[in-house]
Amino acid sequence: MTQLTGASPRQLARLAGALYLINVIGGAFAIGFVQTTLFSPDPATTAANISAHQLLYRSGLAAHLVVTVTNVPLALIFYELFKGVNRRLALLDAFFILVATAIEAGGLLHQFAPLFLLGDGSESGAFSPAQAQALTSLSGHLAHVDYTLYTVFFGLDILCLSYLMLRSRFVPRVFAVLLAADGLAYLIYGFTDILAPSLSAGLTPWIQLPAPLAEGGLSLWLLAFGVNVAWWTKRAADRTAVSVGVELVPAGAVPSGKPAALVGY
Repeated sequence: MTQLTGASPRQLARLAGALYLINVIGGAFAIGFVQTTLFSPDPATTAANISAHQLLYRSGLAAHLVVTVTNVPLALIFYELFKGVNRRLALLDAFFILVATAIEAGGLLHQFAPLFLLGDGSESGAFSPAQAQALTSLSGHLAHVDYTLYTVFFGLDILCLSYLMLRSRFVPRVFAVLLAADGLAYLIYGFTDILAPSLSAGLTPWIQLPAPLAEGGLSLWLLAFGVNVAWWTKRAADRTAVSVGVELVPAGAVPSGKPAALVGY
């Protein structure tokens, strides 16, 4: 029924649900728990926390890496599932996911800096304790900037996905509505953090509430139920019929005895 490894749309949707659930849990652990636990406005406290809990810090980096890895197959699977609804918009959605993931993965590089600055290697001896603490704090600030940048792209991805779900009827429409709220929340937070950082701090954690409801709920639904195969098949058949009809009649050519309004159908 679909070209991706011969899997059915329901199998693909369940795979997407599993990957998305891993993504949600990994992100909550890496950003919601590890960074919140270890990072502090005081550079000395942040450095001390990372030094004392290096395994936890490394676990957060590993979880964040898993999140970026899962985003790549998710982009492909969502494209396969929704290209029958609107191929260009499904492709645009995939691009938004991949650009956001590239920013997210690139941002992980400088988050390894505290491990070198605060460790026992030669790099740690090149800086005074105060300098190492300041650079560690800077790494945390840069991680926050990375988060702001990729949430803008994720917000646009979520809005595209919301529209595709609303039009497709592959899943209950309540998830499309929740995803729309989630995508808008991402965009509001991202641009507020860029334009008025002092205001963005007051938005959390309220601005983050749609995410677990929309993304967590969607991942569980896909994992348990997949998609409505009847609607998916209808969408795929409709798109195939239109594509074949367009190919059979060259542009500008009207078959004898057939009204021009019916060309391509």
